Amino acid sequence: MTITRRLFNTGLAASAATPFALLAAAVARAEKEAAHAMSPELTEQLGGKRDGHLALLLYPQFTALDVFGPHHMFINLWGEKTHLVAKTADPVPTDTGVLIQPTTTFADCPEDLLVICVPGGTLGTLAAMQDEETLSFLQDRASRARWVTSVCTGSLVLGAAGLLQGYRATSHWLTHDILPELGATPVKERVVVDRNRITGGGVTAGIDFGLSIIEALRGRAYAEMVQLFAEYAPDPPFNAGTPETAPPEATAVLTEMFEGFIDDTREVAQTAMTRL
Repeated sequence: MTITRRLFNTGLAASAATPFALLAAAVARAEKEAAHAMSPELTEQLGGKRDGHLALLLYPQFTALDVFGPHHMFINLWGEKTHLVAKTADPVPTDTGVLIQPTTTFADCPEDLLVICVPGGTLGTLAAMQDEETLSFLQDRASRARWVTSVCTGSLVLGAAGLLQGYRATSHWLTHDILPELGATPVKERVVVDRNRITGGGVTAGIDFGLSIIEALRGRAYAEMVQLFAEYAPDPPFNAGTPETAPPEATAVLTEMFEGFIDDTREVAQTAMTRL
């Protein structure tokens, strides 16, 4: 019996499990077949018991896709648990009005994390940068986390918590130049890794960021399977995803539209550094 048939014959009853959990269960029950069907490296990555924790921070008015992109990747980490953590157990509104139910609170979130990740936003991010409870939570968990990470303007929240001083980092292109105000060295890359800090660029970069985390934790072969399962093969209809490739008028309109937000963010960043 092939690994695929064994997977569907023995694993589908576990409806709450992720596809990778089902696949790993099939590998565990068919080690000899798996050894022939997969590389030894991938067999090892899929098998074995793990019990690590990853946490995605939720705060009012965060950008939904900043969380959904990485979350889709994280839940395919067989054996690890992904948490959506907020101050309270109340649903948290995103910047689009969608309500997200936290799975844990600051008080109950595991103390030792594989990954702590902060999403971005606009006005919600400014509030998070000034919220002492949020910053204290991040400082505490980051002191023990294997990877301290962010997507989009979430890097500004990390910076406000003093967690990017002396690190290379990225952010949404609109706020990229504010990173030095928080002690970070800005780098114009979609995903930036500096020691145990991983920062992703704006919004959709969270998908690339999520795959980078998968690779860091499980290796390239496992990450490639997750990418294939997501059928992540970007082919956008326009080449306008960065200021360098977008029409100049588009960049100008957006820059003017967010001018007040950028000024406010710079002021909050300067205040945060003074406090630190």
